[in-house]
Amino acid sequence: MVSGPVTAPGKIRFGGEFELDTASHKLRRHGLALKLERIPFEILIFLVQRQGEIVTREQIVERIWGKDVFLDTDNSINGAIRKIRQVLRDDSDEPRFIQTVTGHGYRFIASIAVEDSPAVTSAYTVPAIAAQPEPDSQPPAWRHTKPWGWIVAAVITSALIASAGGFFLWRKSHPTRLATPRRLMLAVLPFQNLTGDSGEEYLVDGLTEEMITQLGNLDLQHLGVIARTSVMHYKASQTALDQIGRELGVQYVIEGSVRRDAETVRITAQLIQMKDQSHIWARQYDRELKGLLTLQGEIAQEIADEIQLTLNDRKSGPAHKILSPQNYEAYDLYLKGQYFFNKRTVAGLEEAIRYFREATNKDPDFARSYAGLADSYALMPGYSGLPQGKFMNQARAAALKALALDQNLAEAHAALALIVQNYDWDWETSEKEFRRAIELNPNYATAHHWYAEHLMWRGRFDEALAESERARQIDPLSLIIAADNGAILYYSRQYDHAIEKWRSVLEMDPDFPRAGLIAVAYAEKGRAAEALALVEKRRPTNSAPPWWYWSLKAYIYARCGQTAPAGVALNELLQMNRRTTIDPRILAWNYAALGDKEQAFAFLEKAYAQHSTELVSLKVNPAYDSLRSDPRYQDLLRRVGLAE
Repeated sequence: MVSGPVTAPGKIRFGGEFELDTASHKLRRHGLALKLERIPFEILIFLVQRQGEIVTREQIVERIWGKDVFLDTDNSINGAIRKIRQVLRDDSDEPRFIQTVTGHGYRFIASIAVEDSPAVTSAYTVPAIAAQPEPDSQPPAWRHTKPWGWIVAAVITSALIASAGGFFLWRKSHPTRLATPRRLMLAVLPFQNLTGDSGEEYLVDGLTEEMITQLGNLDLQHLGVIARTSVMHYKASQTALDQIGRELGVQYVIEGSVRRDAETVRITAQLIQMKDQSHIWARQYDRELKGLLTLQGEIAQEIADEIQLTLNDRKSGPAHKILSPQNYEAYDLYLKGQYFFNKRTVAGLEEAIRYFREATNKDPDFARSYAGLADSYALMPGYSGLPQGKFMNQARAAALKALALDQNLAEAHAALALIVQNYDWDWETSEKEFRRAIELNPNYATAHHWYAEHLMWRGRFDEALAESERARQIDPLSLIIAADNGAILYYSRQYDHAIEKWRSVLEMDPDFPRAGLIAVAYAEKGRAAEALALVEKRRPTNSAPPWWYWSLKAYIYARCGQTAPAGVALNELLQMNRRTTIDPRILAWNYAALGDKEQAFAFLEKAYAQHSTELVSLKVNPAYDSLRSDPRYQDLLRRVGLAE
């Protein structure tokens, strides 16, 4: 009998039907060979050999790839575990063989019999253990892309990572399994402009966007549609369809094109199944050019109906009517606003505000433009370091206007949720509005993304990671969603995982502002030299406001015990504050790091008076750990609505 891990080569039987031959690398079921790729096979052997023990993801990485690997091994492990379960006909919710131990790894739980020689057979049993949520339930994705013109800086990095065989983003954490059932995932690729006129791009891009909107509202429970920000990476791209399918994690894609002459427009669309690249159907629509605005919505709805009939026998109506844009010039301005909004820089937000404002002037009834305006104003304080009061009244007015125009607009509910969270600290209303946004449109990635942050601020980290994963599935190429997933890991004190996540974002965009938080994670680990080197490297090209540099230097020096240079950097920050008022939360953050409680509380009170956005982090921010035992801090938590 064997009472420990199995190490000798031989045949291992389990489940009454499977035989794993570690010597010949074969898996059989009732004597018939089963097909299993090399990496899943090696992981299965490893788990079986460690039967009854928790095997961490780090142990799997070291066993399969070795130490210091720079691939996205998490996605590879997730995909391998899925393939193993498929072959074994195992259920992740009620596992017979492989149990996911959330936050730790995996455990092989079935009884096994080991035959390492004709004369020696051994067996032992591990009691059944209740199943835990599974982190790897999403489709595998190695998401490299050949982006279009306005993110050319990412191309070289993407190509290098692709050649290494791994993707740049996602899950260095172990999020819980999503509570929602699995859905088919579909991507609407950017329609091709075959009009011969580059000036018609607004029509083509508008049709793509409207298709995403209409399809995203078609069957909220069973069909997920990839967000525009991810699919637009493939505009004018020659990326092969099978690669796009892998990168976006979809089972179906829609391709289309637009042609026109003086009086008519022809739109073609085809639905393609990714597993074999078969064409499910193709349609051609010829319409008069008159009434282009109405035409776009009509064709999008027709194609949506075709999709529903093809993918689902059920004929269920949409959750609510989608209000299509009524002015293409306004819609074009709206799309430009979205582009600059997604840059997540002060300059980008300023441009977004300008374009959204112009869009509302062109079409005062276009609710989505007001929602975009609300989003931009709501994010500006956090990126600019300026007091919230300057922006929040405008943000609130825009969000309420959007809701007045369209009470079913998920974007407007999400914007209002962010505003009442950051400025009013009304956590109950904020959660209610985030949930309403997700209920109205489960395919709206930003609602999941911001709701994940909301959960993070409240210390509900497992829920936050799961919600962040939902956002990633819908918008897999989003840098801000990936960067804020790193923030969840950071605030939950998973500094190593946060560093890995932010590093992967910086590989794609070395100047992406949010990923600059990697410096504070280095500081928490005591890696001052790396943190300071990164700050110095980013300073010449960084688009963040001037206070960013001195604040980060002061914080890094302080957290690493170098009080003298921390004081020098803080003095520079104070001089800057005398010239231009900086949000008091920035100074509070630095004084807390230095251990100067009195000054930290003085600036925290100023931040409270100004309703600073920083105060949403009070419950989870490591910078304030030295203050937590002080009754004044507990009182502040209570006033901000974050007390236990």
